Amino acid sequence: MTRLAKLSVRGFKSIRELKDYDVFPDLQADPHKNEWNLWGYVDARDVAQACRLALDAEISGAEVFIIAAGDTVMNRANAELMAEVFPGVELRGEIGEHDTLLSIAKARRVLGYEPRYSWRTGV
Repeated sequence: MTRLAKLSVRGFKSIRELKDYDVFPDLQADPHKNEWNLWGYVDARDVAQACRLALDAEISGAEVFIIAAGDTVMNRANAELMAEVFPGVELRGEIGEHDTLLSIAKARRVLGYEPRYSWRTGV
């Protein structure tokens, strides 16, 4: 098996480039527009980083990772968004003010992935 054979890039969603960040302020008015993925996104440069890390990882077999930015696309606090859009859903653990609500813990632990890019500093 070649190194490339062990990497299957399937399922990346909401990949954004720097030029895409200028629309993020327009998303603030309606939290339902991006509720489907808990307001998550990922910068294309972080996708490349994750792919490089996966190619070099000491793993065997199939592994699934969530690769996302470290924050959400929203300016509103996570607790406020969750209460409005998903009322009654129990929040567990620390969700941070704008931290991603998608768990990237496994990618951090196994691959050493750490999101480097954010729309908050890219706009």
